[in-house]
Amino acid sequence: MVKRNAKVRKILIRGYGNYLKMEKGCFVLKESKGRETRYPALEMDLGEVELAEGNVITTGALAYCALWFIDVAITTRFGEPVAYLKNFLDDSNVNTRIQQYESLKNGKSLYLLKQFATGKIEGQNLVLGRYGLESYPHAVEMIRALLESDLARLRSRVLRVEGKYAQHYFRQIYSLFPEGIRPLARVSYEAYAGLNNVFNLCYTFLKWKVYRAIVNAHLEPFLGYLHSNLNPFRPNLVCDFMELYRYLIDDFLIQNCKTLTKKDFCVKTVTVSHRKVKRMFLKEELASELIDKLHGYFRNTVAIPRIRSGRKQEIETLINEEAYLLAQYLRGERESWNPRITSLSSLSSI
Repeated sequence: MVKRNAKVRKILIRGYGNYLKMEKGCFVLKESKGRETRYPALEMDLGEVELAEGNVITTGALAYCALWFIDVAITTRFGEPVAYLKNFLDDSNVNTRIQQYESLKNGKSLYLLKQFATGKIEGQNLVLGRYGLESYPHAVEMIRALLESDLARLRSRVLRVEGKYAQHYFRQIYSLFPEGIRPLARVSYEAYAGLNNVFNLCYTFLKWKVYRAIVNAHLEPFLGYLHSNLNPFRPNLVCDFMELYRYLIDDFLIQNCKTLTKKDFCVKTVTVSHRKVKRMFLKEELASELIDKLHGYFRNTVAIPRIRSGRKQEIETLINEEAYLLAQYLRGERESWNPRITSLSSLSSI
């Protein structure tokens, strides 16, 4: 088993024309505007390099990152991840994945399906409560009371409850946004409405954070519980895990999109299923600013103790820890797994 120490420092390379290389034991970042910054590789406890398109990194820097288990994410200019570099030894923990496959037979999958669904609704109720809207605690009780021994049947029953609740949830929180940009309903895939695509953009940012946590915990990203494994092209466990933290994105957008108007969006013609359609997107400059704010939001601390030490931790660290705790449950090292849902009032900027 490969053990990785918690590393929190990051090098984020966005914009255009920046250049990262290794030189005498240091990462050297040469910015397009001429400024040069040196990062002592062994001293800074680097955990991640995020490189947006339009920038350059040398193979020497990539090799160093791989050897020392430093995550490297290649993203679009909006922060959407498209590739991930990792050391071959990251795949060395076979037992975790074996136990994850076994969970489909030993009953743990039924338990985990409910945990993901109820965790999602508990988070959404926190958002509704924060803004004086109607929450639905009975939905959590309904899911917990379901009795099924077949995973597919349980999933179907849970999704009926969750889907009905989600309609009420988004109808309420959309009322908190400026009237001129409110969509009629939540649409995730190929959405036309601009605000829906803002949600989709930020959920994609969350997807990368979750994907990284799942991979680092040696879990199989494509074997899920709440999301059916019949779709081989969807990282189902990543989608499951995202459900636990979407409410944080929702609250972030409520706080940061109060002044948006139709003028902040542009219409683009895109090809969907061999036909051209028009869709609304946040203008590029505003989208980049929003992602920059989201990076800062994930550095907020929450009042949930870290596993080993500390009374608080960053949101991103919490996600990483939760993936490790799930892996421990699957391996039989924990009797249960109860996702830690942080209250919105406990968020504090660092």
